[in-house]
Amino acid sequence: MTPSDTDLLLEYVPTGLTNAAFLQALRPALDQVSLTEKAEGMALYMKSSMPYLGVPSPAVRKTVRSLAKEHPFANVEELHATVMALWTAAQFREERYAAIMLTDSRLGKGEMGLLPFYGVVIGTGQWWDFVDSVAPRLCELLQMHRDTMDPLLRQWSVHENFWFRRASIIAQLPAKAATDLNLLSGVIGPNLDDKEFFIRKAIGWALRQHGKTDPEWVRSYVQEHAAQLSPLSRREALKHL
Repeated sequence: MTPSDTDLLLEYVPTGLTNAAFLQALRPALDQVSLTEKAEGMALYMKSSMPYLGVPSPAVRKTVRSLAKEHPFANVEELHATVMALWTAAQFREERYAAIMLTDSRLGKGEMGLLPFYGVVIGTGQWWDFVDSVAPRLCELLQMHRDTMDPLLRQWSVHENFWFRRASIIAQLPAKAATDLNLLSGVIGPNLDDKEFFIRKAIGWALRQHGKTDPEWVRSYVQEHAAQLSPLSRREALKHL
């Protein structure tokens, strides 16, 4: 899949029917647990032009899980159509968080049918809270569909949109011993000279995380690429070593 193929994900429209009952119930349920006095501060912290309701993330997650039990999804197609509709029509940032949280379910885990949604989140969300939230889903897809996801993440690592590049770098954060080191070095490599803060931070984060499993590999990588790694990436990589 090339970067232009990736862009097609942003134009993908799911053909399934949405879970209308869930969609109708979500906003009133979020309103009930909102702390309106915190909404402005949350938006300022996240530098968000989209307003907040003032619902802490744990409360959003609890609400999503409760409503999903009350209004269960029939299949992946319905889940995909629902999260895409929720993301697109969202008026508040918590509604977009809810869409991402819905994919973290038994029905959604490791499901390639949700990949277009993750592409939309990265390509239109374009901020760290959204991109970092779908990274664990990408890891699940990689573990279950390596033949598809390995080349995709390598393509994303050279995408013109640096948020796709960040996603490719942090996609293996939860992998631990299952981390594909060839892939990890393969997606970091093209970005070593990048001056973007969110890329440098992602490189350091990915290396630091794997250092918990294989510290010697990380030390060796940092030493080998000392001339290319930014001070930020190097500091983050070696933070706990």
